[in-house]
Amino acid sequence: MPWRFDLPASLVVFLVALPLCVGIAVASGVPAELGLVTGIVGGLVVGSLPGSSLQVSGPAAGLAVLVYEAVQEYGAGALGILVLATGLLQLTMGALRVGRWFRAMSASVVHGMLAGIGLTLLFGQLYALADRRAPATGPEKIAGLPGLLRDALTGAAAPSAVALGAGTLLVLVFWKYLPAKAARAVPAPLAAVGLAAAVTAAVDLPVARVRVAGLLQVVQPPEHAALGALAGAAGVGTIIAFTLIASAETLFSAAAVDRMHHGPRTDYDRELTAQGIGNTLCGLLGALPMTAVIVRSAANVQAGARTRASRVLHGFWLLLFTALLPGVLGLVPLTALAAVLVHAGAKLVPVRRMVGLCREHRGEAVVLAVTAVAIITTDLFQGVLIGIGLAVVKSAWQTSHLQIGVEELPGRGPGSPAGGDAPGYGHRTACGRAEARDQETSVGLGAGPVLRVRLSGNATFLRLPRLLDALERLPADRPVELDWSGLRHLDHACTVALTAWAAQHRARSSAPLAVEPPLPTVV
Repeated sequence: MPWRFDLPASLVVFLVALPLCVGIAVASGVPAELGLVTGIVGGLVVGSLPGSSLQVSGPAAGLAVLVYEAVQEYGAGALGILVLATGLLQLTMGALRVGRWFRAMSASVVHGMLAGIGLTLLFGQLYALADRRAPATGPEKIAGLPGLLRDALTGAAAPSAVALGAGTLLVLVFWKYLPAKAARAVPAPLAAVGLAAAVTAAVDLPVARVRVAGLLQVVQPPEHAALGALAGAAGVGTIIAFTLIASAETLFSAAAVDRMHHGPRTDYDRELTAQGIGNTLCGLLGALPMTAVIVRSAANVQAGARTRASRVLHGFWLLLFTALLPGVLGLVPLTALAAVLVHAGAKLVPVRRMVGLCREHRGEAVVLAVTAVAIITTDLFQGVLIGIGLAVVKSAWQTSHLQIGVEELPGRGPGSPAGGDAPGYGHRTACGRAEARDQETSVGLGAGPVLRVRLSGNATFLRLPRLLDALERLPADRPVELDWSGLRHLDHACTVALTAWAAQHRARSSAPLAVEPPLPTVV
């Protein structure tokens, strides 16, 4: 029976999701309960819909930075409108079967996006770990880190919060080194936050804790007054950013989860539709946006889940906890949640992949690094656009690779009859004296051996400078054969340039020029 596997797996996912839902909500600048609402909708609603059978949805650390900026810009009341519009846009994309096209996204851009999000989250939560307010922009956060470190070491930055946050971070890092049974019995985030809460309560540490308002108090439908603020270009850009990031993270997570099990594969369009339904409902409740989350999904697969029942049950456990034990959240210190998110942000940075790309594919490493830096220094949407643009330029440059070979044909000096197998020059055969004379007449004689120019690959406007430089260096007094039969693609710009060069070469040179095959007619 699948329930033998799905029931215990759902409990594991619940224990992993609980501190993450709360921590992401706090990092996003909204009440902790809204993170739980998104987790509940992701489990009970999205978990029961077709698409992916084992990946788990909920609030994601990858969107925390964007949500925080949106809340600061438009107010918490506008969050529902943003998430509702995101859900409706995802439903439209699912109906148009756009989901599969997300698989065409450059992997380096995606990992650069995650690295940029992770570093931005990490830098911001380091301030929260020391009970300080983080600066507004990425460069300001980085510039303030030396001062934050100095204050932490000298005791000027809330020593109790710093010590508790550092201890929580150490538990998160070293928990996996415990005996396997102990490490698997309790997920690291839950263990770290639980220990921090216990220490805080036992010693009565003077640290800020999660504020508990109650589920019914924080759930509020979208405010009509927020529509005006979101009608501008900035509001539309935020909605598009929510949609693209949430959809990309979901579908790339689905691809990763599919590689972890041998069950049914993900239907990307149905999964995008399911996410749209979930985000539409979260928007109506004024909750956080959701995505499929690889941390929870991996925990679900590794715990032995067999069907979607495990993710539905995890939503039920979140609902039960929120309804029966909301006061427990008030025991959790904010610095412990900040440590959980610092750890989560660091895990988003693909260090191993970056090292491998630097060794094997430096161009991809550049795309990844530029995307991450652009996100940190500008914002998420602009950073991703910069990364996509750079990836497109890099691909265009690589796919337009052109090989230009120039060689002297042996035995083809002045007075030599045409020979060889080059286009425009025939073989001399036993019955071919008349044919050879005809070829000599058509080709003519030059002042040196014939130069054969072979072109292969892809000739596009990006390679025009190199191509024309090579052709213009050819001596004017030598016969030339231009063989472009090896080209896979010859674009219009190169056709025009080659036609113009051939005309100029014939006008200034008495030596013959053969072009094979004939160039297309230029319009």
